Amino acid sequence: MLTGMHVVIIGGDARQLEVIRKLSEQDAKVSLIGFEQLDDGFAGANKHTFQTIDPKTVDAVILPVSGANQEGEVESIFSGEKLTIDEKWLKETPNETVIYSGISTQYLKKLTQQTNKTLIEVFDRDDVAIYNSIPTAEGTVMMVIQHTDITIHDSKVLVTGLGRVGTTVARTFQSLGASVSVAANESDLRARAFEMGFKAFDLSQLEKKVIDTDVVINTIPAKVVTGEVLSKMPPHTLVIDLASKPGGTDFRYAEKRGIKALLAPGLPGIVAPKTAGKIIANVLSTLLFDQWEVLKGGN
Repeated sequence: MLTGMHVVIIGGDARQLEVIRKLSEQDAKVSLIGFEQLDDGFAGANKHTFQTIDPKTVDAVILPVSGANQEGEVESIFSGEKLTIDEKWLKETPNETVIYSGISTQYLKKLTQQTNKTLIEVFDRDDVAIYNSIPTAEGTVMMVIQHTDITIHDSKVLVTGLGRVGTTVARTFQSLGASVSVAANESDLRARAFEMGFKAFDLSQLEKKVIDTDVVINTIPAKVVTGEVLSKMPPHTLVIDLASKPGGTDFRYAEKRGIKALLAPGLPGIVAPKTAGKIIANVLSTLLFDQWEVLKGGN
């Protein structure tokens, strides 16, 4: 239980509703900033602004999956107001206050360093990334069905990267009857791809391998689907980029060539926000419990 722990949740999307529900069930004191348009009521959770919360009472701050941008702005679909987490407010919180964010940004890293706060990137954890790869793969299937005029069965699908997301995505399309190829620089990942029944090759061969591909799915957060690669693709090829913004695709050149290229980070929050929210909520409740045990032990 989190009885007595004060957690401030700032902004977010429908996934945060599961976090609010879970922490309320754990008896935490939950303060919501950027939720004035939320109709649902949660026992133990109250709507606030930065001005109506005493920062000295805050034990933990939870930011959305996207964290905060370079201006410190925090996204929220439940607010029409601009939300900004800044150094002045955060400095007034106790030294033991922990900041939880889905991903980090340069702004967040600098902010937490300046305020001497611990920053935990929830999506950096293997368990969260692997759980999230399931709705990501399902959402990718949905996008392929929506944006192509062929069946996935017997189509040629190329996945760049065989990490936590790439593995699930490649296996999902393989199970639907696609012929799946995997591009990866690491020899051990290519060996694993071969073992799983995929055609595997080095990223340096990408230009040659896309000449007859129906769908390219990028999971690498680096510019790998370059103009050179796009120039070798058939015009009907669909590119889906699952990497975090700005993705790993030259979208300008794709548009110029008439190739449909879609940047699709955050698919779990779009196609399955309840499931994705439960994944985040379960991990956060465990992390907060561990933090609370330490805080109580120090009192």
